[in-house]
Amino acid sequence: MKTAAIVVNPIKVDLSAIKEAVAAAEAEHGWAETLWLETTEDDPGTGQTKQALERGVDVVIAAGGDGTVRTVAEELRGTGTPLALLPSGTGNLLARNLNLTLDDVENALQTAFGGEDRPIDVGVADIRDADGSVSRRAYLVMAGLGIDAKMLAATDDDLKAKAGWLAYVKAIGTVLRDKNQLRLRYQLDGGRVHSVRAHTVMIGNCGSLPANILLLPDAAVDDGEFDIVVLRPEGFIGWVQIVWKVFWENGVLRRTSAGRRLMGLSREVRALNYLKGSEFVLRLSSPEDVELDGDLFGKASAIKTWIDPRSLVVKVPEGAA
Repeated sequence: MKTAAIVVNPIKVDLSAIKEAVAAAEAEHGWAETLWLETTEDDPGTGQTKQALERGVDVVIAAGGDGTVRTVAEELRGTGTPLALLPSGTGNLLARNLNLTLDDVENALQTAFGGEDRPIDVGVADIRDADGSVSRRAYLVMAGLGIDAKMLAATDDDLKAKAGWLAYVKAIGTVLRDKNQLRLRYQLDGGRVHSVRAHTVMIGNCGSLPANILLLPDAAVDDGEFDIVVLRPEGFIGWVQIVWKVFWENGVLRRTSAGRRLMGLSREVRALNYLKGSEFVLRLSSPEDVELDGDLFGKASAIKTWIDPRSLVVKVPEGAA
């Protein structure tokens, strides 16, 4: 009999309700009793996933927010053991980009126990801190420096727990008053070195954010490349150009053939530049906050990131692979 392990964040989910649903799903599909592994403040999923792999389970279910999913995926990368998602929390970024259902435990478990395997890319980042030490991390959706990382640093965790994404509104207001820009040099796929000033750099394996915001419209989770956007607004007009591109062109026009024809008539704007590649190296003039999939990972003085193509297997609904 096949066996699943569930790495669960007990703060994010209703354990009693999930246990009942898991028992029903494993019985329906003829699986053995599921191995339950709870995350802790000291270990958000690394040790638990390693334990599941040592037990030789057939699938690891991540039950929690984006941080739990990222941590579990980091350990599953390259093993061939599938990851299944039981979305929870405010983001659920990977589930959104894979068009998986949210807030539907029974449906998610049907996918976990009876779905198909879909290999996807994983972003890997070597992050050098101000002291010169390097840590290696994996991410599934996006890595970012600038406004998004500063926003996360300024977010009130207690308010986020009560109000969800509304907590970021206050943080965005604080960050937009910060006039400091990133000063960096970057190199894409071993090409020439560019020096730029920017408010934000986002490196994406996926393109969609919560609230149906399509930041990276050409990003695909299994194309062997990531998409990068550099935001360089100059004053109010620059921010208007960014909002127009992201919310109107990406969010509205791109969804219809007529809209896409209209987009073909518009010009690229200096405030927002798109890049695409498989390896990206950047060096900062001073250490800056860096985030991966919505979690902060300290201040980075340099980052080297690359795509590990199709190195993670994810469970998707039958017929969707």
